[in-house]
Amino acid sequence: MPISLKKGQKVSLTKDNPGLKKVVVGLGWDVNQYDTGGAFDLDAAAFLLTDSGRVSKSEDFVFYGNLKHPSGAVQHIGDNLTGAGEGDDEQVKVDLSLIPADITKVTFTATIYEAEERHQNFGQVSNAFIRIYNEETGEELLRYDLGEDFSIETAVVFGELYKNNEEWKFNAIGNGYQGGLGALCASFGVETE
Repeated sequence: MPISLKKGQKVSLTKDNPGLKKVVVGLGWDVNQYDTGGAFDLDAAAFLLTDSGRVSKSEDFVFYGNLKHPSGAVQHIGDNLTGAGEGDDEQVKVDLSLIPADITKVTFTATIYEAEERHQNFGQVSNAFIRIYNEETGEELLRYDLGEDFSIETAVVFGELYKNNEEWKFNAIGNGYQGGLGALCASFGVETE
């Protein structure tokens, strides 16, 4: 039975699952029926952060334009342009055993592509969730349903995996940002053009 988390709640992934190495982080959402003049395209991303809370190099940002971290530890499964259908809309595979020693957090986000131009925001998105399951067994370990806390935000930090001593834990964050992907990149130290 997966653990269902509330905003701000933290839980250990590896303590109750000794030997856990490979997980899949699934992010999902539904788009409310608003006529914004364009289709919604939400994009999941992962930021591999050091103790400073920032990336150490641009390759530490894994997204539709950089699908795999050089270490092989984090791999984006690819962009879902419509978000249609049940279950996860986008997935990121994480091999905990390959995460470089200087990386202490992997933060998972979603942004709305061309949100400003399309007059779209997370207030028009419902049923957003993040879940983590064991890649080898398919067992769902935890799930966090974000709720309807957003109105004008165009980017959301869903949650993060973080290292505490030798344990990997998960923190359900659910914080929104205005300014889309650019604001997230600035916050995490990714240089953008």
